[in-house]
Amino acid sequence: MKYWLIFSVQCYISAVLSQNVDSISIKKVDSLILVSRNYTAMRDYQNAMQINDLAEKIVLEKLGKESSAYGSICFNRARVHYNVSRNYAESEKWYLKAKEIWEKTLGHENRSYANCINNLAVLYYESGKYSLAETLYLESKGIRERVLGKRHPDYAASLTNLSNINSLLGNYIQSEAYLLEAKNIREEVLGKEHPDYALNLNNLAVLYFRMGEYEKAEPLYLETKSIREKVLGKEHPDYAMSLNNLAALYLEMANYDKAEMLYIEALDILKKILGKEHHNYADCLNNLGLVNHKKGNYAKANQFFLEGMAIREKLWGKLHSDYANSLINLSALYFEMGSFDKSENHLLEAMNILEKVLGKEHPFYATTVNNLAIFYNHIGKYEKAESLFLQCKAIQKKVLGDEHADYLNNLSLLAELYENMGETEKAEKLLHYSSEMNYSKMIKSASFLSEQELGNYISLYEKNMYKIGSYMLKRSRSESSVNPGVIPSLLYDQSLFHKGFLLQAVNRLSILALTTPETEEIHNRLKAYRRRLSIEYSKPASDRKGVSELEEKANTAEKELARSLVGYTEVKRQVKWEEVLSTLKIDEAAIEFVSFKVNFPSRTDSVMYAALVLKSGSKQPNFIPLFEEKSLDSLLHSKSDRKADYVNSLYTLADRGAIAIEATKKSLYEILWKPLEKELTGIKTIYFSPTGLLHRINLDAIPISETETLADKYQLTELNSTRQLVVPTQLKNVNNEAVLFGGIQFDQDSLSVISEPIYASRSRGQLSFKSVDSTLRGGIWNYLAGTEREVNSIEKIMQTSGIHTTLKKGYFAIEESFKNIGVNNNPSPRILHIATHGYFFSDTKNNSQESQVNNQNENVFTISDHPMLRSGLIMAGGNVAWQGKQTLEGREDGILTAYEISQMNLSNTELVVLSACETGLGDIQGNEGVYGLQRAFKIAGAKYLIMSLWQVPDKQTSLLMTTFYKKWLEAEGPDKGGNKMSIPEAFHAAQKELREIGLDPYQWAGFVLVE
Repeated sequence: MKYWLIFSVQCYISAVLSQNVDSISIKKVDSLILVSRNYTAMRDYQNAMQINDLAEKIVLEKLGKESSAYGSICFNRARVHYNVSRNYAESEKWYLKAKEIWEKTLGHENRSYANCINNLAVLYYESGKYSLAETLYLESKGIRERVLGKRHPDYAASLTNLSNINSLLGNYIQSEAYLLEAKNIREEVLGKEHPDYALNLNNLAVLYFRMGEYEKAEPLYLETKSIREKVLGKEHPDYAMSLNNLAALYLEMANYDKAEMLYIEALDILKKILGKEHHNYADCLNNLGLVNHKKGNYAKANQFFLEGMAIREKLWGKLHSDYANSLINLSALYFEMGSFDKSENHLLEAMNILEKVLGKEHPFYATTVNNLAIFYNHIGKYEKAESLFLQCKAIQKKVLGDEHADYLNNLSLLAELYENMGETEKAEKLLHYSSEMNYSKMIKSASFLSEQELGNYISLYEKNMYKIGSYMLKRSRSESSVNPGVIPSLLYDQSLFHKGFLLQAVNRLSILALTTPETEEIHNRLKAYRRRLSIEYSKPASDRKGVSELEEKANTAEKELARSLVGYTEVKRQVKWEEVLSTLKIDEAAIEFVSFKVNFPSRTDSVMYAALVLKSGSKQPNFIPLFEEKSLDSLLHSKSDRKADYVNSLYTLADRGAIAIEATKKSLYEILWKPLEKELTGIKTIYFSPTGLLHRINLDAIPISETETLADKYQLTELNSTRQLVVPTQLKNVNNEAVLFGGIQFDQDSLSVISEPIYASRSRGQLSFKSVDSTLRGGIWNYLAGTEREVNSIEKIMQTSGIHTTLKKGYFAIEESFKNIGVNNNPSPRILHIATHGYFFSDTKNNSQESQVNNQNENVFTISDHPMLRSGLIMAGGNVAWQGKQTLEGREDGILTAYEISQMNLSNTELVVLSACETGLGDIQGNEGVYGLQRAFKIAGAKYLIMSLWQVPDKQTSLLMTTFYKKWLEAEGPDKGGNKMSIPEAFHAAQKELREIGLDPYQWAGFVLVE
């Protein structure tokens, strides 16, 4: 059952227990301890303990209980107790005894003492005592660093253990940093074929698996498996572990047959080398139960679960967390089989076991209480569910704190319960609180995370937005009159945050902060404070250290930055729907289009689109449901593969009955705009922010009659977010300059003679192409003769209007000349016009058909994992890199990616015109928008952006551009009477003129204006 919140798949992530002991004067004892350790490694615990007893007898006779040698005996005894039965109490007793002895005899600054407290920390980690564990891990790491240095395997082991605890607490960024540092050490010191290096790769893969970054996890799992097969052989527990972990990944990716095959192979290995009564064998049985549960083979799943549970009972008894885990998995299975009594009883038993074993203040216990509450919620026993949710809430608040992800998730589940119960005010109160807490966490994270890191982080909170949308959809469809409450307001605020704040908050802050050395230093301090705070916030509330001091330092640094940096406050500001409303005139409206997965009252695969409409006098946003995504998707892919055909099918009246069609199908107007018309009576100007597939649509061109489109009835202004009505893009307006790129030569033939100084060449850093198969190549880009005529004509128009123009053509339109814009505190030009080839390639991992087509001819720019590298512009000489040939030494490659553009400072640029094909495309990530050139130029600070949605013919593109500039700029020239059009007015007027002279939508509707 997918609602259970426990991580039942056993992905083995290893804590590193140390293996080293003192050298003692009596060689026989030293030899005996070594033999005992070898028996432990072979899992022959009986002989291991007997040999240790013999060594202990000799030590007591020769040296006594206060000797360091006796500390070694105690240390070894603790390890055996840990390995033989996970007897934490007995193991802890002997580790503490060894620690006490070595403190007296050896002091703190030695390897043995560091190993002892490291292993003691492992016990506390597994017992849920995370604060104690982390404190000891850090102490051990510090000793190892001082005694052994940072390039020692023991130091790498400490990093691994610290990574594990940070991963458990949800601090994935810090966890990854520890693992990557450990990986570098092990690669340098041990080599890539050492078992510890393989273990490091395994742990890194498990981390990415937990983060949902499966594309990163899979190659690491496969590399780990390959190393272990080569070094250890196939009949080794670690190799079986690799099979198990790879299977867990495929299980999560719904590749059930592949997962089952790997689990069976791992099970056979474990049975052969460890026997059928080993806990790893039981874990593998449990996982086979999970995969058969997913496949609907309930009888087989039940058999595997019961067999695994029987082994766990025999090994540990019923009072053990592993046995409780088996009960929880069986409970989920019985729920789906309709055996609700069995399901309930198993959860109750598991909860009782965990209470006795771990106590009521352990996160695992709280999670099980939560699972039982979910169970009662789904079977309609709301009072029992409420009691348990509240119990879990109290535990998590005390143990984890009210900023922890698990606590906030509990609030969301409790809100769902209250929504089921009809207690909407309670639900809304919880949703409002959890939303505000999530905003706060993301705002703080934006201060130190990269865009990619922040994108991964915020994806964890998308479900909350889906829930709010689903609640509102249910209320809107209710036959009884259900008060919408504050749900529309919450949904609008969520949209403002995700669409508006996050776009602005990522690279814009860094770009602004780099304007002077002083602000850069302040910004780096702030990032450091925020990063340290994020670590503390992820800990249980009682275990946090120095939070108040760090918060004060961070607040002071932020105020200092705000005073020193023009525009910082605006970028950081969080906007609410009431502020958007206050900007609207009587004949204006603001629309936030939202899309969400429908997951209430039941979870579905449906993605719903809706509009949130604000107009003067609104008490709150008006929620208007529109259509399912599959309806729009079918329109976008309905006609021939030819671009013109599908465009004209969207923007003509064919589907509205103007011509006969075989089947009745609603048009774009009917599914998207007709539901809104009643709400828009008397409205002339509409500011709207699209979502999802609406980024592929030009609303201006949607027909409303035989002769009219929406552009004839409304002044439509597309925004990334209606937040911009409150916090508009700030321009310095310090120049009246334009830079034009066109008539570009894409071959390298005379490029070596071009001498353009490179002031600030920005590398692609971690987003480089080094991980991509560079043997895959593409075709060539042809010269566009029309672009030279276009920029020549535009240059004349601009010069007549008093604009100082710089023209970059032929071999002079190199990538360096573009990247030099806005560097060294020089303001960017008012206008940037780029007439060239543009490219966008969708993520082939998400589109098997495109993958099959493109794989024959792909190059490195088409198959990158990062969407901002799969979108870009072609500059002079770009064909060389595009074909995979060697570029000129010391020169840029001529492929200007969206990622590189996003690193620039274009805060003085009023308008960017991308007179190229498909420059408005990119990976669409729900309400977060299009990851491509559009996002790149907005992050860089440009105010207006004109871009294309499909391949517009060269001639019509030039006609549209020159018409637009004439309408906008010629009124600015001398003796023009001041009849000035704004950029939106001039753009809409230009498109209307092209429509009126007879051009069809394919030729004029491809370009859109976004503010």
